[in-house]
Amino acid sequence: MTWNIAPESISLVMLGIILIYSRKGSHLPTLKNRMFQGCLFVTFCAMLTNILSTVMIYFYQIIPLWMTWLITTLYFILTPLMGMTYFLYTLAIIYTESPNLKKAFLFCSIPGLGYAVLVVLNPFTRNIFDLTAAQGYTRGSMIGTTYLIFYFYCLACIVVTLKNYQKLDKEISRILAAFPVLAVLVIVFQQLYPQIILSGTAATCALLIIYLHLQNKQISLDYLTNLPNRQELLNMLTLLLTRYPDRPFTLVVVSLRDFRQINNTCGQQNGDAFLKSVSQFLSMAGPQQNVYRFSGDEFALLFPREDDDKIRTCIYEIQKRMSGSWQVNDFHFTLTAVIGVIRHTEASQTLEETIASIEYAVMQAKTEKYGQICYCDRAMLANLERRRQIIQILKDKLTDQSFEMFYQPIYDIKTGSFLYAESLMRMNDTPIGPVYPSEFIPIAEETGLLIEITYIILKKVCQFINQLLEMQIPIKCVHVNFSAIQFSQPELAKKVLGIINSCHTPAHTLKIEFTESTLAENPEIVREFALEMERHGIMMGLDDFGTGYSNIATVISLPFGTVKLDRSLVYASMENPTSALAVKNLVRTFKELGMQVVAEGVETEEQRQLVIDFGIDQIQGYYYSKPLSEADLLRFLTGRV
Repeated sequence: MTWNIAPESISLVMLGIILIYSRKGSHLPTLKNRMFQGCLFVTFCAMLTNILSTVMIYFYQIIPLWMTWLITTLYFILTPLMGMTYFLYTLAIIYTESPNLKKAFLFCSIPGLGYAVLVVLNPFTRNIFDLTAAQGYTRGSMIGTTYLIFYFYCLACIVVTLKNYQKLDKEISRILAAFPVLAVLVIVFQQLYPQIILSGTAATCALLIIYLHLQNKQISLDYLTNLPNRQELLNMLTLLLTRYPDRPFTLVVVSLRDFRQINNTCGQQNGDAFLKSVSQFLSMAGPQQNVYRFSGDEFALLFPREDDDKIRTCIYEIQKRMSGSWQVNDFHFTLTAVIGVIRHTEASQTLEETIASIEYAVMQAKTEKYGQICYCDRAMLANLERRRQIIQILKDKLTDQSFEMFYQPIYDIKTGSFLYAESLMRMNDTPIGPVYPSEFIPIAEETGLLIEITYIILKKVCQFINQLLEMQIPIKCVHVNFSAIQFSQPELAKKVLGIINSCHTPAHTLKIEFTESTLAENPEIVREFALEMERHGIMMGLDDFGTGYSNIATVISLPFGTVKLDRSLVYASMENPTSALAVKNLVRTFKELGMQVVAEGVETEEQRQLVIDFGIDQIQGYYYSKPLSEADLLRFLTGRV
């Protein structure tokens, strides 16, 4: 019979291309990745030996018989093992997390290994095939075993896939079923046209589908820099933390500063070129195959085993290079970078904790305290753990709206009574003890939790004002603080008015305060919001005046009801006559513009007398009262009226 090996030869070329490019994909040493490489290698060798064996058998009178025996024996060993390796790959996909996966591998390999032994013994038994100089190639009595083993593993693939159909993504189920289905179709075709060799074509088609959908390097590589992406880093860290929990490793993240200015100045195309240059440098300076694109302008370097000297040398080279200039096309520029470093040493650390630690280290490296590089030591990890606890406490209190509200009375000089108060949130009762505003407010801002917290505070203040009015306790206004992040929210005015209206609280009894820095960041947004609030009878107050950098013209152009002078101005006025004169003139200017001026942080009689001499309208501070709980404020107000 004359065999047609053209389809098999074409398939071999296709498989060779997949084999080469697949090695540029994910470098994770997972069982799934190793099994895929095993599938490719076994299939490639099976197809190659099939083609060589077919040619050698056809020219058996010319080619040495021992060589034909060797190649044909290898072919008979490898061909059924294509089905076995594919089946094991299927197990690796479906049962990735199973602790008994390796035992299952050994058990399921028994039929294939048993068959391999049978083929090895074939030169003595001639049960699979025989090859003589007189008759050439002849089939043995047990050659059917070759097909049975192949069919067994194909059937096993389908059974395992169907058994786990509900747990798997539908696309993955279809892909895993591709090989056995294609194998059956090829077998049918092979029976109809026995002269055409197609034994490896089905496997090649199946592996091509798997490569494109499950093993494609684009899934693991960043499209721009060609580095492994963030998900690939997370996968690698997960592997290290689960498989080698006691093995130390070091993670370094390099974060570029003000990268946006390159895009703005040079254009995005040049910005992309710069990122490529940085990635190429880090790939040479960093650990081989363990440099990742962590985010848009951040890169991660993972040192799974390297010693401290190598890590320090690498960091030094990065710092030295980043301090120099870069050239992209016709542009020259210098761009600094900060570096965060963590060392994993605890087996109990999770992936989430690891990522949070490195992001916290990078964030700290951006502060002046650490000078562009921050090593996350035990003290910092302790701070990070406390930060996590505070975040969880904030989330819990946000869920059940259990924030404690305190109020600091504000003394009105003209009437000599306390007709105003500032609302303040407190967290005195938590699992970690009292947490002060100076600690939890910045965390609430960074996490965005302060947005919803502020809405809850506003509602609680409205309810407390209603209580004061029902008790006929004189109160003109309660101040509520809004942070800069609040003004980033869409339909802020609508939400604020909705809360006030739902509580049926008189609008004029509320005053929304924000800081001078907020005004400097969002002048137009604040202006629109202030005008909308004024239309509904709600006045605005400027808090902590004297600490920000807002334009005085912007300040006086907005409809403020009050301007609250920061305590630093009071302290400066006590020590410096020039400062006192400047503050006195500021007070006069604000009052001439129809605003009331509040002095906060007043603690002594000297300070009280000074601000009264300035012409201040209201005084807030410990001289009169510390912040009080709702019950204490009620007693304070009723006792003072």
